[in-house]
Amino acid sequence: MTHVEKRAWIRLVVAVLAYAAYVVAVLRRADGGPLPDVPYTAALLWSVGGAIAASIVAEIGMAIVRPGASRVVDVRDREIGRLGDHTGQAFVVIGAVAAMLMAMAGWDRFWIANVVYLCFVLSAILGGITKIIVYRRSLPEW
Repeated sequence: MTHVEKRAWIRLVVAVLAYAAYVVAVLRRADGGPLPDVPYTAALLWSVGGAIAASIVAEIGMAIVRPGASRVVDVRDREIGRLGDHTGQAFVVIGAVAAMLMAMAGWDRFWIANVVYLCFVLSAILGGITKIIVYRRSLPEW
């Protein structure tokens, strides 16, 4: 498994776990009440910051465990990275359009922030899954 593929696994797992922790935190705070009344901002920021920190720590740990592992990125790695990023970016666009429409319709900031965060997470998940599948199989031939 290449260094770049391991990084894709790390980021995929961290994205899923961080978002799951965020959802649990928000639902616990709701305690049966309406979700827009939940103080979500701190949980969202901690979730994003924690995911970034966890990814960095995991990648450093990976480098410590295998210090001699090659970190050379070849053409195939770049192509897989680009394919995964392009695949995942669809959800970034969907999230931006959804947030814009929600803001124009006067939706509560809770829903707007959460749809943006959900789409960022879906983007990371879809991009990561695409990279892992392509690493396991091969690049599609157009």
